[in-house]
Amino acid sequence: MYTISNDQPIKSLILDMDGVLWRENAPIGDLAAAFDSFERAGLKVLLATNNATRTPAQYLQKIAGFGVHLDEAQVVNSSMGVAYLLKKRFPQGGPVYILGEIGLTTALNAAGFYHSEEPGLAVIGSMDRDITFWKLKAATLLIRRGIPFYFTNPDRTFPTPEGLIPGAGAILAALETATDVTPTIAGKPGTTLFDFALERLGTLPQETLVVGDRLETDILGGQRAGCKTALVLSGISTQEEANAWQPYPDLVINELSDLLQALDEH
Repeated sequence: MYTISNDQPIKSLILDMDGVLWRENAPIGDLAAAFDSFERAGLKVLLATNNATRTPAQYLQKIAGFGVHLDEAQVVNSSMGVAYLLKKRFPQGGPVYILGEIGLTTALNAAGFYHSEEPGLAVIGSMDRDITFWKLKAATLLIRRGIPFYFTNPDRTFPTPEGLIPGAGAILAALETATDVTPTIAGKPGTTLFDFALERLGTLPQETLVVGDRLETDILGGQRAGCKTALVLSGISTQEEANAWQPYPDLVINELSDLLQALDEH
């Protein structure tokens, strides 16, 4: 069994996706070999991402293209998180203004919420690669009328093989600037996704290692949830940024394939 600092054995992994498993459509390392090694080590694995643009089924299809086969129950994202929060507040479901992609609309529809241009229960924003001024205008006017404002995640940038591009947080910044309203955030660094993940894994926070590439979302969220944390340097955050981060992540590694060796060294 793997332990960190003589604590309880690590029994499960919560893995971020973008910047950890891949950069856009390019895998980071040999993912099939990495996941095989996790299985041989007896580690449970769940993927938890702030990226709200895809459905769990689409994520499974993507990772299957890299030779890794998982179950749909092993994937949670911030779309599911925001649907969960809305369902708690509006259990009957109903009309909402949706600014996002298929991953968000699918999760909201499953929870009983549907898009409406008219004032409804809430405004829900996320990454939208078809963003327009008119969408921002519609959302802004609704929020300024006092409609509750939710957002999936605050990630300012998105890693691609070409470099960093605008993320959901760039759209969030535009709406916050235009409305002077701070939304309820469903994704990391909040604990909603980690609560989902821990429940599905059946492990305690101190038995769970959160692996991510972004200090201000993955690592901060994992620390808030009481989990152990490992920063990979294959995505957003750098070693220099990690050195300045308090508390320092439990592990800092170059990429996911280095994880078991790093745990062995502990």
